[in-house]
Amino acid sequence: MYLQLKRLADIILSLTALTILLPFFIIIALAILITSGRPIFFLQERVGKNWKKFRIIKFRTMVKNAENIGPGISSYNDERVTEIGKLLRKFKIDELPQFINVLSGDMSIIGPRPELLQYVNQFKNDYLKILTVKPGISDYASVKFRDEASILRRTNDSEAIYLRDILPEKIKLYNKYIEEMNFFVDIKILYSTFKAII
Repeated sequence: MYLQLKRLADIILSLTALTILLPFFIIIALAILITSGRPIFFLQERVGKNWKKFRIIKFRTMVKNAENIGPGISSYNDERVTEIGKLLRKFKIDELPQFINVLSGDMSIIGPRPELLQYVNQFKNDYLKILTVKPGISDYASVKFRDEASILRRTNDSEAIYLRDILPEKIKLYNKYIEEMNFFVDIKILYSTFKAII
């Protein structure tokens, strides 16, 4: 019952959010187009529930083809991030198009963050459990590592630090969510997310 109601809530909330945010999306799209050209959106393959691959949607915050000229993880001082991209990332605005992923059924509003396949494969045993639920826009780990880019700015090897120190902690929090997941937990995380952004 919980999962059916969660899906219904995801549809209603994502439709409402996309409707309200549409004028805002147009302004952001124009700003990206004017300052750094096309594409407006950044699509990247992630691993979802039951190991199904899907393309996560974000506003593009980096230079074109950034994924081909650097690691999958970016830090605060990553030279690939555009000026407008820094602003969008600061307030997590680049994540808003993921409501489209929620509407399509690949993601939920609350759930473990979807990861790149190469990182999932390095923690495959852990992800056997994590990928039994839909990934989400926000969760415990998103709130705790709200300023992840700033943490990674202190190293020249952001990918190594992410895999050694950050992702294992995120995995613990993903499991915590799976063990506790219910509507009250979802509401608590949603509130904490807004509080962290503000």
